[in-house]
Formats: sequence, C-alpha cells, structure tokens
Amino acid sequence: MPASKKTNRILACDNADLDTAFLLSMLEADGYSNVTWINDARQVIPWLQREAFDLLVLDIDMPFINGVELTRLIREQFSEASLPILVITASADKEARNLALFHGANDYLNKPVDSVETSLRVRNLLTIRDIYKRQQNTELELEHKVKIRTDKLDMLIKNGIMMASEHDRTKLLNQILLESQKLLHCDGATLYLVTDDKTLRFAQRTRDDQLPMAEIPLFHADTGQPDERFVSTYVALHNTPVLIDNVALETRFDLSGTRQFDEQTGYKTISLLTVPLASVTGEVVGVLQFMNALDAATGQVIAFAPGMLHLVQALAAQAVVALDNLQLMEAQEQLMDNLFQMIATAIDAKSPYTGRHCSRVPELALMLAQVAHDDQTLFADFRFETADEWREFKMGAWLHDCGKVTTPEYVIDKATKLETINNRIHEIRTRFEVLLRDAEINRLLAPQAGQTADQANAQYAARAAQLQDDFAFLATCNTGTKPLTAPDLARLAQLAGTTWLRHFDDQLGLSVAETERRIGEPVVQLPVLEPLLADKPRHLFERDTSHHIDPRYGFKMEVPEKLYNHGELYNLSVIRGTLTLEERFKINEHMISTVMMLENMRFPKSLRRVPEYASTHHETLTGTGYPRRLTSADLSIPSRIMAIADIFEALTAPDRPYKKPNTVSEAIKVLFELKQARQIDADLFDLFLSSGLHIAYAHCFLKPEQIDEVDIAAYLGPVTP
Repeated sequence: MPASKKTNRILACDNADLDTAFLLSMLEADGYSNVTWINDARQVIPWLQREAFDLLVLDIDMPFINGVELTRLIREQFSEASLPILVITASADKEARNLALFHGANDYLNKPVDSVETSLRVRNLLTIRDIYKRQQNTELELEHKVKIRTDKLDMLIKNGIMMASEHDRTKLLNQILLESQKLLHCDGATLYLVTDDKTLRFAQRTRDDQLPMAEIPLFHADTGQPDERFVSTYVALHNTPVLIDNVALETRFDLSGTRQFDEQTGYKTISLLTVPLASVTGEVVGVLQFMNALDAATGQVIAFAPGMLHLVQALAAQAVVALDNLQLMEAQEQLMDNLFQMIATAIDAKSPYTGRHCSRVPELALMLAQVAHDDQTLFADFRFETADEWREFKMGAWLHDCGKVTTPEYVIDKATKLETINNRIHEIRTRFEVLLRDAEINRLLAPQAGQTADQANAQYAARAAQLQDDFAFLATCNTGTKPLTAPDLARLAQLAGTTWLRHFDDQLGLSVAETERRIGEPVVQLPVLEPLLADKPRHLFERDTSHHIDPRYGFKMEVPEKLYNHGELYNLSVIRGTLTLEERFKINEHMISTVMMLENMRFPKSLRRVPEYASTHHETLTGTGYPRRLTSADLSIPSRIMAIADIFEALTAPDRPYKKPNTVSEAIKVLFELKQARQIDADLFDLFLSSGLHIAYAHCFLKPEQIDEVDIAAYLGPVTP
C-alpha cells in the first residue's frame, strides 16, 4: 500500500549519485515527494537562505567542505528545532560522527542505510520540526493577540490622556466617538446625552448625515413609567450594556427607528453594541451606540465580540470623567463670567451717571480687538490664538472699572461743587434768605432810626438786588459749567467775608461722627456771626494713617494730605469742573482698587493677564497716565485697545444725566487730539476709523442724532510734529 503524500520539504546533499538515488527512492516510497537533491556541499547554505526546508540530509564525507564543518556553519544560522540535520557517513569513525553531533547534527545513519531505520529517523526528526513549527505558530498567534490587546490598551491610555486635555465640547464628543469606533473596529457610532428633561438627545455621530432633532423620552409622558422599548433608553435606564448580533432577528427591543434609518439612507445595520456612559455615582449621563463590527481581515460585518465589552466600558468610563471635568470647567467658567458681568452691571446700576459704561466698553473693545486681529498689515503680529485668550481679554474689559465699588456714590455722582450727599447750595440759599429777611427787618425798623420810608425802601431794594445777583453768581459757580477766572475767585473770597447772624446751636442733632469731628472747636455764645461761605476744621476729613498703599504695586500717584475737604469756599473755588483735588484722587483711586483687587485674585493661567487688561486704560503712551505712569514700552496692544474703547464710550455715552452726549465727529476730534499728543496709539486710532468701526459701534449703541458724518481722511496718517 503506497504511503500517503507528505508536504514536508527535504534538502539532501551527497556527492555519490548511487547513494543519493537510493535515498531518494526510500523517501519517495514513504510519501516524501518534495525532496531537493544537490551534490555540491558549497550550495547547501545558499539553498537554505533562499528557501525554507523542514529537514537536511547531509553526507559527512564530501569534497570542498566536509559535513562536520558544514553542520557547524549551518547551526550559526538555524537552530536544531528549526532545521533538523540527519548526517550519513560510510565511515565507522566514531570521532567524526560525534563531532557532527557536537556541532549540531540531530541524528546520524551509517552507510549502507537501512530503509526502515531511515524512515523512522526521518519521521522522528520531522516530528520535532512539526512540533517546533506548531509551537512557533502558537507563539506568533499569542504574540499577535497580545499585541492587539496591548495596542487597544495603549489606545485606551492615549485616549484618556487626549480626552483629559480637550476643553472643546464638540471636539471632545467627536473624539469619544472616533476613538471608540477605532477601538471596536466598527462602521459607525452615535452618542446620546441625557438632557435635564430626562430625554436622550442625539449629540454626535460618525456619519456625515444631519443629526435628528427629535429627542427620545426615557419615561412615558402619560404614566411617568420608564420607557424600555428602545435599546438606547433601556441601556440608559438600567445602566447596563446590550449586545445585538443581528438586528433582523432581534425581538427584545423596538428597532423601528434603526430600520427606518436604514430605509432612508440605504445603510444596513446588522450588529449593535450599546453602552451606558455612567459616572462613579451610577448616574447615566449618556449612551454610546456602535453599529456593524467589521472583520479586520475581510472587512465583512460581524457580531461584536463579547470580549471587547470591558474595553469599551473602560473607554466609556474615561469619557464620562472627561465629560464631567469639561462640564465642571464650563460651569466654573460660566459662574466666573456671570460673576464678573454681575460686578460690571452692579457698578453701572450703582450710579446713573456712569450709565451702561461697564457693559459697553467690553463690546467696543472686543470689536476693535477683532479688527486688529484680522489686520494683516500694521497688526500682523497681534493675534489672540485661542478662545481662552479672547475670554481673558473679555474678562479684563468687563472688570476694567471694578474698583469703582469702593468709590462713594456722591463722589461719582457729584454734579455740582457743593454736592456731597445733598447739594449744599440750598444751605447757602437759606443764608441768603436770612440776609434778605434781615434787610426787610432793617427796612421796617428804619423809620425808628430817623430814616424816611423812601430812603429805607431804596436801601432795601438795592440790598435785595445785590443779594439776588450774588446768589445767582454763587449758583453759577456751583454748577462748574465754565472755568472760573481770577475776578470770579476774588468775588468768591469777598462774598465769603459776608456774615449772617446764627441764633441756634449747631451742635444739636449731630451723629457721633459729626460730633467727633467738632471736638476742639471753641464754644461760642449765641447769637453769633457766621461767614456766608465757611471753610471750617469740621470740613476736613483726615486720611487713615494706618492705611498705606503697598509700594510693591508700583503706583505713581500724588496722594492729597486730606481724604476730603468739604469747605464751602474751597469747593466753590474749584476752577474747572466740580471735583476737588481730594475727590479727583478718590475717583482715580478706583484704579488702585482695581489693581489691588485683581492682582490679589488667584486667576487660572488662562486668565493671568486679566489684571493687566483691566487696569491700564487710564495710562498713556507718554507716561502721564495713572495709576502707574506706564509708557509705550509697557503697554500691550490689548491695553491700548482698552484705552481707546474707554475714552470713546465715555465721550459718546447717550445716557449720562449730567451732560449732553457728544456726536461721533466730536468724539473723534477729541481722540484725534489725544493721538496728536501721542497719548493713545496712532495706528489703532487710524484702524478704528478706516475699518468703519466708529460707525458700526454708533449704530449699535448711540442715538440716531449722535451719528453724523466724519471726514476720516482729515484724521488718518502719522502724527504731525
């Protein structure tokens, strides 16, 4: 009976043709048909290097190179298990045979060979080779599986790192889907998120078609019971994954939506894996659904392997942590944004005199920053590269006047020179009423002193006219609508010397603080003559000596000796405007408060420049601003933007009750003067005009009557000497 055909490849080398022919006939009789014979030992190694053989039959006694040496050379490249060697020798010399075995021969035969013995030894050696090959294949297969698992674990680790570092919600959701799809090697994936209304909302999917707008309720609207009909709602309600090998055969869930989608798109969903996204507390925040697992070799749709479930659950856990972190960050950012906007809104609401300044300045600043960001010429190097940088600038703009929370309202709102909590012009007017009444009394008593009625009436009329004129003068000075001249100051001093008679004790009905300020004043006997305009010690408010401005902030502002001076003559003698030196400092001091408040806050790294952006809009390029007298070298482009935005808004604000708002052209003229004085950035001013931003802003925030023509050509170009 002929032997079954065997596939093993055998290489035989023997220079004796008869011996070789006999050996070949024996091997063929045993079914080994794939035998290669060569008679030159020098060709053995090249053959082995070119092709793979399962057995080498080698004669020891050959010319050019003997079998022992050849065995040694072969073993430098091939192990005993990977290439068994059967040596054949006609010599009875045991030493040669032992040397061959020593150098790596697996077995030997003596010539003349016996066919049965040869068959058995060849079989045994090929068995060793087969065992080696199976072991090698097993190792390779195991190594391949380990590599696949390791790659997936590496993918999980990499994905976790990537998700932890992603702060953009859309990118994060897309990354969760794509990485999950890659991990499972499937055709598509969909992400649902649980809404506050207890529904599943389509948040993202890997296919390019439009996301459905409809949401899937988790509970029945009529009964309030869980709606477990759909696989996605079941997974969300029970926090458990579901595997479906074949959608067509599925009976547990209503898959009509999936089938309808297939009909509309021509897609064919076969296998499904649906996994919950649950936090560590067990709260399900979303659902991941994967469609059609693919065979890595053929690309055919197959069922999802149950062994992959724990990997995708691990990825889902990573996704939940990333989503939780992102939602926490978004909530913190939103809270901070709302807090800063609330501060700005509170400052605007604190005084009608500032209108909506704190909310309009950020709008204009962001508009100008966008124009500068888009400019490719003078501002080509200026860029806000990330959303965080834009937010940082916006926060600085919102907080640019936050220090005004420390400024007394009556100082911010001081519309007249004598105004504190109330307008003290009424006290002065009352004194004039007393003087007029005294003049009336003197007229009535004049006849008793020997005057005629006509004389008394004439004197009274002159006195009344003078009092009316003097009060009108004081009232005009009080408004601060025009600068005072030297004659005006002289007349104020003269009027201050006018006296009136006080009959009542001015120490009665005082607060504790008022009483303390009057300690040391002499006790006078009533009635007493009082000056018409008084600068008294009680009008001086001392500065708190325990409160010093920390020099580490680098403020360069002259601090008045007194905190306030409410002296009547002192206030009325203010040459321009309504504010005294002390009050002007108090208003400017809001920048000191802004700096100290913000620089003492521990802003995150993404907002570290908020104090800079919020505190430099009163600085000038010439170093004459406040609070630090910074120069052009110290002021960044965003800081220069803030200065222009703050000035233009203040000039055009349509809701200041104490002044008529400027037109656009009037405000541009003022800004141009500041440009010529090199106090604001000339290039930014030109960009503000050439981009048409002044008109765009005006149409958004100003009254129609404020918007007029501006000949921008007259204002553009370099600063003239």
